[in-house]
Amino acid sequence: MMGFTCVQMNLHKESTSPLFEQVRDDIYEKIKNGIYVAGHKIPTELDLIDQYQVSRITVRRAIEELCKEGMLVKLQGKGTFVQEKRIFRKIEHTVSFSKSCQANGMVPSATVTERKIMLAGDPEVPAHPAFQDGSVIFIQRVRSADGSPVMLENNYYLYDKYSFLLTEQLEGSLYDLLKSKGVLIGCSQHSYIDAIKASGKHAALLDISPGDPLFLLYTELYDTHNELVYIGKQIIVAAKYRFSYENS
Repeated sequence: MMGFTCVQMNLHKESTSPLFEQVRDDIYEKIKNGIYVAGHKIPTELDLIDQYQVSRITVRRAIEELCKEGMLVKLQGKGTFVQEKRIFRKIEHTVSFSKSCQANGMVPSATVTERKIMLAGDPEVPAHPAFQDGSVIFIQRVRSADGSPVMLENNYYLYDKYSFLLTEQLEGSLYDLLKSKGVLIGCSQHSYIDAIKASGKHAALLDISPGDPLFLLYTELYDTHNELVYIGKQIIVAAKYRFSYENS
């Protein structure tokens, strides 16, 4: 935890702006300017009361406003923390992780943690008509944003069509690589999101704690000829990701 020097702030009590808004705005500026750092705890409620010379109700309302805005997060029994920067992404899997990162001003990267050939009948291989016979390629990558692990990407491909993936570097955008091979992404189907808790393996790979909340995003990705590209089971750190939905 970071240490803070308690410096009393003189709020403009004659201002037309309510005191809680002034406290909220000052904390917001401290977050924006890096005084309160993402992922770290801010001063306690009592420290803030002393710092701003206001009531507990005023401090609590300021904190609640910043939590609603996604700037702060309360962790029971631990305190209030600056929310880590999140990747905002629409619920459509035709937008790549790399593009989502770049749209949020972050630098994407990938590390391959597992790559193997599996039999289509293996219990770990998702059930799908395309996987009834032959072999399947399983590739797992840790996807990071600005160097911080965000997603454990678990993809299953038809061996006959995507065997070239066994020798590619796969450190950049998969979609760009597929495009360079003449595979054009068409649409995703049967996608859903589940809320799960991190296992020990998830925690080790994503640099989190066992039991931390995760999203599981399942999707079937198809090319422009409506042929299966892969089935994905993406494990995503909930604190670093936010999905949005727009009803068109």
